[in-house]
Amino acid sequence: MARRGGSAGPVLLAAWLVVLPAVWAACSRDGRPSLWGAVPVFALLLAEGAERVVARVFFAPVLPERLSFVITSSVKTPPARSLLDWYDRHRRVLPWRSGPGQTADPYAVWLSEIMLQQTTVKAVGPYYHRFLEKFPTVQALAAADRDDVLSAWAGLGYYSRARNLHACAQKVVELGGFPNTVEGLLTLPGIGAYTAAAVAAIAFGVPVVPVDGNVERITSRLFAIEEPLPASRKKLAALASGLNADKEAQKRPSDFAQALFDLGASLCSPRSPACGLCPWVAVCAAHKAGIAATLPRRAPKAVKPVRYGAHFLVIDAAGQVLLRKRPEKGLLAAMTELPGTPWRTEPWSTEEALIHAPVQTEWQDCGMVKHVFTHFTLQVTVYAARISRFSNQAVQEGFLAPATGVDALSLPSLMLKCIKRGMKTLAT
Repeated sequence: MARRGGSAGPVLLAAWLVVLPAVWAACSRDGRPSLWGAVPVFALLLAEGAERVVARVFFAPVLPERLSFVITSSVKTPPARSLLDWYDRHRRVLPWRSGPGQTADPYAVWLSEIMLQQTTVKAVGPYYHRFLEKFPTVQALAAADRDDVLSAWAGLGYYSRARNLHACAQKVVELGGFPNTVEGLLTLPGIGAYTAAAVAAIAFGVPVVPVDGNVERITSRLFAIEEPLPASRKKLAALASGLNADKEAQKRPSDFAQALFDLGASLCSPRSPACGLCPWVAVCAAHKAGIAATLPRRAPKAVKPVRYGAHFLVIDAAGQVLLRKRPEKGLLAAMTELPGTPWRTEPWSTEEALIHAPVQTEWQDCGMVKHVFTHFTLQVTVYAARISRFSNQAVQEGFLAPATGVDALSLPSLMLKCIKRGMKTLAT
């Protein structure tokens, strides 16, 4: 064993002396080695680990599919020109996008990217228009009352985004405008690595690749990365960072980033990729291996825990409903809600729940409303009642609003579901 261990170093060194030129040659264009073409390959080699890659290349009986291009040239850096030509013909028309040849508005790009987090393009469209009508500039958003911002955001969910949006707008106004670098954008509230890269590339022409779910999917298929997410996320990001390495992509960083988004949204879709129409099909390792539709693979999702709560809909003779504000911190922070219990891991008995009722009256059990949050599922029992009038104490602990006008209050969707369930019970 000592002898075997002692010879490993020279063997690995010799192996690298063969592998590195092979990588360089495999990524050549027109017979000429290309440094930029080799970038994604070297990224994968580094992500895999030198010892593991060399051992696999030289000692595995069959060369792994996702590394076969190192020796056989079966996969090269995809040509940006073919993607951009496709994009010029098929680009999506989206309300926040500038037209061909026009300069992108950083405010529009940033606002759309925040809205699109955890939300589909189709769902965002109407909200984007309404939000922009109310807050047409970053200055208008910064000067707005936070409750007005939360109200305009209601229905999109993930309300911490709205609070961060407001805080970010105030910081941008303080700075005199949006920073035009990834590093500068990362200093703003609510902006992470992806959003910073997206705004920098699209609005300011910084040659970076924003890595969202679309780009992860494209990259996993181009290089046939079979390791499941989330473990493969760093590897995919390293490979994706080299997709814009050639001169054509560097000339059009804004278009290249959006072309990747459009490719993932339209052709390289999650379930049924239209490989025959893809501008990169000729260099796609997953397509060649017949596994494109299976990638990216994902580790089994953990079962979401369940929490339980109860909320109370009570309406007086004047048609007013009692509401209150949630705490400033935590889930749905500062949003409007029906009075209710805390949310906990054990179900509430009727006797326990009624201790938290805002008034003493005869309550009707309206059944359960289910709502799915990112990290848990909430099951809420809704209780409803009618009374002649509210006591001063009840009003002091909340506020009254017309029951027929709750939609105008832009409540969280959970509360709208609870109110709808309670109103249906009271109407029968």
